[in-house]
Amino acid sequence: MPFLPITRRKFIGLAASAGVAALAADTVLFEPNRLRVVRRDMALRRWPTRLEGFTIALLSDFHYDSLFSVHPIRSCIGMANALRPDLIVLTGDFVSSPLAGDPKVGAASAEPCAQLLRDLRAPHGLWAVLGNHDAYTDPARVTSALRVAGIPVLMNRSIPIEHDGARFWLAGVADVLEQRSDLTGALHNLPPDEAVILLAHEPDYADHVARYPVDLQLSGHSHGGQVRVPFMRPLYLPDLARKYILGQYQIRGLTLYVNAGIGTVNVAVRMNCPPEITLLTMHRAQS
Repeated sequence: MPFLPITRRKFIGLAASAGVAALAADTVLFEPNRLRVVRRDMALRRWPTRLEGFTIALLSDFHYDSLFSVHPIRSCIGMANALRPDLIVLTGDFVSSPLAGDPKVGAASAEPCAQLLRDLRAPHGLWAVLGNHDAYTDPARVTSALRVAGIPVLMNRSIPIEHDGARFWLAGVADVLEQRSDLTGALHNLPPDEAVILLAHEPDYADHVARYPVDLQLSGHSHGGQVRVPFMRPLYLPDLARKYILGQYQIRGLTLYVNAGIGTVNVAVRMNCPPEITLLTMHRAQS
């Protein structure tokens, strides 16, 4: 078969097409499954000295589906357990609300998601709050699925985490976007000298939380932007995730950490924003 020469213009066109195809494959097939562990040291003024080095694994935004997110969810379980955290917290969006039709259909993913997450292990347990997708679909069903799997849901309440004669308080609020949160109720009658960690799905809620005696807020919801073009602001960010997008922030006396999430929403694509397991190592701040 004779060799047919390729013109420069055709070569550039083929190369560009190959590049686009490679980028598409990476954003759909590889990046959403390229889990990373982000390690952060957290120094809090009220953290008990006897709990120096206590570790917390933070996971968020699972958005379970049987085709795409099920794979990073399965991977995150083994990776999180290998970190051997003292406590694991899950900050919501276990399911996805459908783009059209009955929202309650989305809650059908709650049971398979919870059955996977029940394999997470930590000495002080797994604790969760709901996200806006959970609250918009069927919060009772999502809550029930998690509780059946042994994962308590903190709905505007706090519980003590005790170890080695010391303790801190783990608080959680119901979803903020769905106007179900009650921070005053969650913090009711907590001792004024003891550290409080708050689970709240939406990160921008931190501006409100900073008025209260909370040391650390852990959130998700933003997906880190999910698609991040270098030197540009993420193309899409949901309500209450447009100010605090990803990583660590300080809002007066409150420290906030925003996790990039495990799954994807709307489109199963990630770019420059891999799924994340956060491992927080707790310390007492030096005065």
